[in-house]
Amino acid sequence: MLDKTFYKTFLSHSFNIPVRVNYWDGTSDVYGGDGTPEVTVTFNEVVPVRSLTRNASLALGEAVMDGRIEINGSIQKLIESAYESADSFFNNSKFKKFMPKQSHNESHSKQDIQSHYDVGNDFYELWLDPTLTYSCAYFEHDDDTLEQAQMNKVRHIIQKLDPQPGKRLLDIGCGWGTLMLTAAKEYGLKVTGITLSQEQYDLVKQRIIDDNLQDVAEVRLEDYRELGNETWDYITSVGMFEHVGKENLGEYFQCVAKYLTQNGVALIHGITRQQGGATNAWMDKYIFPGGYVPGLTENIEHMIDAGLQLDDMEPLRRHYQRTTEMWDQNFNAHRDEIVAHFDERFARMWDLYLQASAASFQSGNIDVIQFLLTKGASGHVLPMTRDYMYDQPSATANE
Repeated sequence: MLDKTFYKTFLSHSFNIPVRVNYWDGTSDVYGGDGTPEVTVTFNEVVPVRSLTRNASLALGEAVMDGRIEINGSIQKLIESAYESADSFFNNSKFKKFMPKQSHNESHSKQDIQSHYDVGNDFYELWLDPTLTYSCAYFEHDDDTLEQAQMNKVRHIIQKLDPQPGKRLLDIGCGWGTLMLTAAKEYGLKVTGITLSQEQYDLVKQRIIDDNLQDVAEVRLEDYRELGNETWDYITSVGMFEHVGKENLGEYFQCVAKYLTQNGVALIHGITRQQGGATNAWMDKYIFPGGYVPGLTENIEHMIDAGLQLDDMEPLRRHYQRTTEMWDQNFNAHRDEIVAHFDERFARMWDLYLQASAASFQSGNIDVIQFLLTKGASGHVLPMTRDYMYDQPSATANE
């Protein structure tokens, strides 16, 4: 009885759309207003109140993974509704708890990255686009395919650097190499990519050989803090600073400044929050160990402290919402195959992660921003207007 009373209070202000909740005892209620419920949440068994008050996102996420909670309807719509409800458990201070201190020395960073990215290239090949780009796409046209939008993003990033053929580019957290190899092939740059994922390193190394780019491209299985005194004319880093941890953000941007030549240009692309930095217990445990989404002003303060000049800033929140929605569609198109290779709990976990991410971007709970930075305000001068960012390279490097 006490559990039911708690749940009624817990859920009564959690949604801004009608949601039917079926309880473990066979009773049900509708929350979030009148009308036909858009989503139905069924508790097959009670989730202990103590678990919810300790950390609601972790307790509910695990219950969905285990099948103790079933959701009929859009998970994305349900979570987006909770984010937009001022008194929901996502926003109510009574349900917000401090996360344990995260460790981000080099050993832990390598473990964190490999736990996520070394699930296997064959897994990511099922639901990413053919370029294996695992970051926010850029939809120049409403009918762009995911692959087109990812290549739009890659070229948009490189173009912002105002790249000059023959100069050197460092890609920190190079993923499966599409950005760095495009910079070499289409823009004539000499490129270095670094990653902590063995699977990514092996694939990028093979791509360099396959594309006959050994003279202009290299990949290293190396931590971003261990590059010595080398410098590059350009630096790109996509979806990286969310992994370094709150305590290492300052050092991360200090490294960007250190590795840039004087008057060099960097494009840093990553997830941030306009409302301030945050962690999520469920994401930290199951998806991105050690992950921390920094606040917008927090990032900018670290950039300025590192001696970097902010030249341009572009939010792409709606682009990432669409990207994650398309990933989830692809994921569920291969769900039977994924369940067979892993298990149902794994599939529920990833489906929840992708839909929750889409909801977070849709509601404005998180954002993704491209920061264009220079080391020094004179010398190499970017064009006066943003028009140059939308020009296409006049010729590819391999023509």
